[in-house]
Amino acid sequence: MDYPELAARTKRFTHGTPRAINVSRDGDRVIFLRSNGPEDPVTRLWVYDVREASERLIAEPAGLLDGGAADLPEAERALRERLRLSASGIASYALDRAGELAVFPLAGQLFRADLRSGEVVHVPTSGPVVDPRLDPTGQRIGYVSGGKLYTISPEGDDSLLAGEEHVTWGLAEFIGAEEFRRYRGYWWSPDGRCVLAARVDESRVPRWHLHDPSKPEEAPTTVAYPHAGATNAAVTLHLLDLDGGWVDVHWDRETYPYLVAVSWSQAGGPLIAVLRRSQQHGLVLAVDPRTGETQVHAELADPRWVEPVPGTPGYLADGRVLVGGELAHEGYDARCLFADGSLITPPGLYVRRVAGRSRGDLLLEASDGEPSEQHIYRVPLTPSGTDAKRLTSGAGWHTAEVGGDTTVIGSMSLEQAGVRYEVFRGDTLVGTLDNHAMTPPYSPRPALERVTDRRLPTGVLYPRHHAGGRLPVLVDIYGGPGHQEVVAVRSRWLERQWWADAGFAVVSIDNRGTPGVSPSYEKAIHRRFADVILADQVDALHALAEKHTDLDLGRVAIRGWSFGGWLSALAVLRRPDVYHCGVAGAPVTDWALYDTAYTERYLGLPQDNPEVYAHNSLLEAAAEPPGERPSPLLLVHGLVDDNVVAAHTLRLSAAMLGAGRPHSMIPLTGATHMAAGGLAEKLLRIELDFIRRSLGAAS
Repeated sequence: MDYPELAARTKRFTHGTPRAINVSRDGDRVIFLRSNGPEDPVTRLWVYDVREASERLIAEPAGLLDGGAADLPEAERALRERLRLSASGIASYALDRAGELAVFPLAGQLFRADLRSGEVVHVPTSGPVVDPRLDPTGQRIGYVSGGKLYTISPEGDDSLLAGEEHVTWGLAEFIGAEEFRRYRGYWWSPDGRCVLAARVDESRVPRWHLHDPSKPEEAPTTVAYPHAGATNAAVTLHLLDLDGGWVDVHWDRETYPYLVAVSWSQAGGPLIAVLRRSQQHGLVLAVDPRTGETQVHAELADPRWVEPVPGTPGYLADGRVLVGGELAHEGYDARCLFADGSLITPPGLYVRRVAGRSRGDLLLEASDGEPSEQHIYRVPLTPSGTDAKRLTSGAGWHTAEVGGDTTVIGSMSLEQAGVRYEVFRGDTLVGTLDNHAMTPPYSPRPALERVTDRRLPTGVLYPRHHAGGRLPVLVDIYGGPGHQEVVAVRSRWLERQWWADAGFAVVSIDNRGTPGVSPSYEKAIHRRFADVILADQVDALHALAEKHTDLDLGRVAIRGWSFGGWLSALAVLRRPDVYHCGVAGAPVTDWALYDTAYTERYLGLPQDNPEVYAHNSLLEAAAEPPGERPSPLLLVHGLVDDNVVAAHTLRLSAAMLGAGRPHSMIPLTGATHMAAGGLAEKLLRIELDFIRRSLGAAS
C-alpha cells in the first residue's frame, strides 16, 4: 500500500486508538472503546483498572452476537451475521452514576455489562435499540425504538414511556445534534424515578428527496431538512414519571425555540439553555421538576451571536450555576466562565470546554495566546478570584476526562504519532492506555506562524527533501466557523505531506471566523462571510510569500471541502489573479439551501437579509462573464449528500456553464458528504492531475 492510499484513508491511523473515554465516580476505572487496529477494526468495550494499572476486555462484539442468535429464525440469523461482519462494533455506551455498570447497543440489541465482574448479558427489548442509557442508580435502562421512548429493568420488564405516530421521543433533532452538539434527547433524574424527555415534531419541516441515479430501481430517500428561512422542528420538553405521571416544561418556546443544552445532576434540578432563532439572546433556565415551571438564572446576549461553551450550564457543588460567556470590555477579549455571574477564569484564557471537576476544582480545555495548541487547566472554585494552573506542558493538543481523583489526559503533537492517553491518580502517573493504531509513514514538520497585523494563524509545509527552489503553491483550506486547520497535531498534516511531496508548498490559513484566537476574531465574519474570509486568505498568502521566498505566487491552486469547497470556489471566481485553479468538494453554493441554525447565525434570515445572501452566494459570481484568464474549477459532490445537497453543485455548474466559465464536475454516485476509502484515493489522484495540468497552463 503506497502513501497516497494511506493518506486518503486517514481513519486507518485512528483504528486502535482509545476513544469515548469515561472515568468512574470513585476514579478506580477508566472505561473506553478501542479496536485492535486497522487489520481488526471492530470496536470493543474495555476497562483500565487504575489500582492494578492494567486493562480488561469487557465486551467482544462477535461473541455477543453469536451467542444471542441461537434461537432466532434463519433469516434474522443471517442478517445478524452480516451485521457482525460489516459493523464497526460497539459505537457508544452509557454508564450509571458510579461507573460500575454500562449499557450499549449492538446490531439493534441491548446489552448490559458489569464493569467490576466483567459479566455481559443480553437484555431482550420490544424492538431495535437506539441510545440506551442507565438511570443513575443502575436500576432501569431507557432506550428509544421506532421513535418511542421505553424503559426496561435488567429482568426484562419493558414499558413504553412515551410514543406517538409521526413524532419522536427521546432523540435529538437534526439542528440540536448538528449545530448545537446536543446529541441526547432524554435525561434521567438523579434518583432514577423520572425522565426529562424531548418531543420532536418535524411535520412542518421541508422534505428533501435524495436519489442515487446509479440505483434507479430504488425509491428516493426522504429527509426532513430545515433550510435557512424555513420552519424548524418543534421541540418541547416533558417530565415523565415511571408510574405514568406527566408534566410539561414551560418556557417561551415561540421566542426561544432552540434547546441548546440540558443538564440534571445531584447538585440541583434540571438546567436548560435556550436561544432565540437569531441566536443573539438566550436564557439559562432552572426547571422545577415537580411543576415544570422555569426560572431565569442567567441571560446570554451578544449583538452577533451567542457561542455556548461545551460543559455548561451546570450546578457546582456549592449550588452556584456555571455558565459560559465572553468578556469584551476594558481591553479584554476572552471566552470565559462565570459562576452566578462572577468571573472565575483568567481574562486571557480562551475556554473551549469544561472537562469536569477534580478535587473541588474545575478542569478545563483551553488556549492561552497560541490557537494552534490546547492545554488542560485547573481552576479553583473559590468565591472570588480568577486563577488557573496549566497542567500540560508539551506543545500540542490536549484533552481530559475526570472522575474522582483520577484524570485521563490525551495528548497529540507534531512530535509524536497518534494520541497518548496517560492516567493520573492525583498528581501521580499510573500508566497509559494502549494504542494499537498504525504509525504513519511520515513525520510532517510544518512551519507554524502568525502573519499580517491580524496575526492570522498559518502553516507552510514543504516536500520532505526540498533543498530550495521555487514551488507551486497549494492552499489547503477549510476556513469556516467551528473548525481549525492550523493545529500542532501531526495527523492534520499527513495528507498535506503527500501533496507537498508531489511538488507543492502546501499552505493552510485560519482566517477570521475560525475559533481559538478570541471571540472578536471569530465574530468578525458576522453578515460578511465572503469579504472578510477571502481578504484574510489573500493577505496571509502574500505575507507568507514575503517570508518564504520559495512560494511561487504565479502558480497557486486552492482546494477545500464543504465550507472549504465554498471558499475554494469563491477564491477562483472572485480572485483569479491570485488563485489559478481550484477544487471544490461538496461546496455550499447558495446559503439559502443550507440549514437554519448554522446559516442564520452568521447571515441572518434570508427574508430579512436577501442582499447578504446574494453577496455571499457563489451563483451570482459564477453567472458573471469571465475575464480574460478565468481560473478553472473542479467540482466534486456526492449525489446522496444529506448535509450539503447535490443541488448546490448542480446549480453552480449550470451558472458557470451559462457564463462560459471553465470547469469540470465529478458527480459521485452512492456517496454522501465525504468520500472515503478507495474512492478518496482515486479523487486525490484526479485532483492532483487536474491541478498540475491547470497550473501548467497558467504558467
